[in-house]
Amino acid sequence: MIQQLEIDLSGYSRGFHLVTSKIINQLPELPEKGLLHLLLRHTSAGLTLNENADPSVRDDFEKFIGKLIPENHPLFTHILEGSDDMPAHIKSSLFGAELTIPITNRRLNLGTWQGIYLCEFRNRGGNRRLVATILS
Repeated sequence: MIQQLEIDLSGYSRGFHLVTSKIINQLPELPEKGLLHLLLRHTSAGLTLNENADPSVRDDFEKFIGKLIPENHPLFTHILEGSDDMPAHIKSSLFGAELTIPITNRRLNLGTWQGIYLCEFRNRGGNRRLVATILS
C-alpha cells in the first residue's frame, strides 16, 4: 500500500534545523514495516540525517558549509535573487533534497543519535514543503 501526503514546515533562518518531531507529528499511523520517503520541494534547502543531541554540531555544519561555498563568489553569475541564492542552490545539490528511512514496528528506524535536519541555505527561506510517501 502507498500513502502520500504533504508536510509543511514553517520558515527557518539560515542554518541546520532538527525537524524530526515536526515531521513525525504530521505523519499518519505508520505501518508495521515499510519505508518513508521524504522529498523537499525546494532548490535552496536540503535534507540530511545527522546528530540529534548536541546543537553545536548544527552550528559547525553552518560555519563549515558557509566557508566552503561563500556568498558573493566572483564565479557566480546567478545573482539576481540575492547573494545567498546561488550558494543555496549548490549547497542543496550537495546535501540533496530527499531521504528514505525504514519503518520498523510503526516507528522510523533511525539510529539513537540520528535526526532529520532541514538545511536552510537562504537567509530567510520561508515555509518549506515536503512530500512524504509511505510504502508498506
